[in-house]
Amino acid sequence: MSSRENPQPVTRNSPIRIYLIGFMGSGKSYLGKQLAEQLQWKFIDLDAYLESKESKTISQIFEEGGEALFRQLEKDYLTATGDFEKTVIATGGGCPCFYDNMEWMDVIGQTIYLKTPVSILVKRLQSETEHRPLLAGKSNKELSDFIEQKLKERKAYYEQAQVIFEYRSGTEGVKELADLLR
Repeated sequence: MSSRENPQPVTRNSPIRIYLIGFMGSGKSYLGKQLAEQLQWKFIDLDAYLESKESKTISQIFEEGGEALFRQLEKDYLTATGDFEKTVIATGGGCPCFYDNMEWMDVIGQTIYLKTPVSILVKRLQSETEHRPLLAGKSNKELSDFIEQKLKERKAYYEQAQVIFEYRSGTEGVKELADLLR
């Protein structure tokens, strides 16, 4: 685990937001729910929030307007989280890489990059290829190559996070991150 700068400690009284970033399958939603529970905060999965507000799945949004429409909606709903307090927000994997989303999150809250090895991401995402538009129809080899390429492209964005957390899985990781933030 490393930090670009010394992050501000999070206390139960801090009106702050924590933004979890990282590639799809990195554990943002799982860890986010657990972390929010430990901190006694709210949890928002940005993709689920967007789907709820739009009354459409992300796949439907991609089919109707492509990635451009999805990224604009994602930015709009991300910006709406600026009004939330004591909330852990799990962003979509590409969210930090569009518009000024990463800079905005760094200003408005605490950002944590869940850095997860490619082998673990492939294992977690193998069964998700039909549910995730960017992975649709990919073989395991194509999936692995795609993840490696996307991680290279997104590295500069992800590493702007205030905290880089080497995350593999499990409740030990949740406890370790919660202890770091207290």
